[in-house]
Amino acid sequence: MNKPSLHRVALLAAAVAFVVIVLGAYVRLSHAGLGCPDWPGCYGELTWPAGPDEILEANQAFPDRPVETGKAWREMVHRYLAGALVLLVVGLNVLAWQGKHRFAKARGLAAGLLLLILFQAALGMWTVTLKLKPIVVMAHLMGGLATFSLLLWLAWRSRPQPTGGDSLAYVPYRSAVLVGLLVLVFQLALGGWTSANYSALVCPDFPTCQSEWWPETDFGEAFVLWREIGVDYEGGVLDLPARTAIHMAHRIGAVITLLVLGLLTLRLLVRPDTRPGGAALGALLGAQIGLGILNVVLFLPLPNAVAHNGTGALLLGAMVWLLHRTWPRYG
Repeated sequence: MNKPSLHRVALLAAAVAFVVIVLGAYVRLSHAGLGCPDWPGCYGELTWPAGPDEILEANQAFPDRPVETGKAWREMVHRYLAGALVLLVVGLNVLAWQGKHRFAKARGLAAGLLLLILFQAALGMWTVTLKLKPIVVMAHLMGGLATFSLLLWLAWRSRPQPTGGDSLAYVPYRSAVLVGLLVLVFQLALGGWTSANYSALVCPDFPTCQSEWWPETDFGEAFVLWREIGVDYEGGVLDLPARTAIHMAHRIGAVITLLVLGLLTLRLLVRPDTRPGGAALGALLGAQIGLGILNVVLFLPLPNAVAHNGTGALLLGAMVWLLHRTWPRYG
């Protein structure tokens, strides 16, 4: 196996995974998640119904879900790109398993990525067939972020080794980076749960919520992960107190994330050799917090909401990069 080739393909796959995440956010936030009511096709087509006759036939076959062409093509483009990502991960496995014994770690990670992305495909199917069931939607998002993170890890760990090995400057921050990564993943999951339950707009003001510092909430109902099958969850099914509890939990998580990652940023900025990593982390953290606030005060404009999702993925990528730098490679 040519290790630089593995590095390049993994980097390309990570870039495609990022685009899939952003496009998936656009599909979800533009209410096109059920733009195709079947899977893997769209109204029984490999593409989507376009001509008048095709649309008429599709409407007769799916009377409960009339064709909306704008939503259908968005959903199918997302599926096509996700399919391309699957092929790239298959290619990574071919490259990894052609290598010598010293690349055994890359083989295990590549195989794990293939299993993960196949499970992601199943989650994509269940997202449609279970009609946007919140736990499935959130799991699909987190699976996409996990795929993106692991592809970045594989790309960086398979990068040609520079002369003298990696810098040891980041090693003392390993524990702090791990804690920050766990906090960020939990916050991203809360964000996914907020979006999946259509709770982003229940607090139209900031820093208060519904003109109160602590409005009526129902946390018991808000975090019931598994609900009945057969219900159409598009638009959400929870009442206002439950959605408010989800939104408030996400806000609290944002404060905790800001404190933990902000402290890590300051620690990295102190030393000249870790200052670039701290500057990148601080910039992404500030952008993410700002986009989250704008989501509220601007009433969730689509470009801003999609950017909030994309910046969250980039912030996760930055934390994975920092983790990579705390594990130097030798030899």
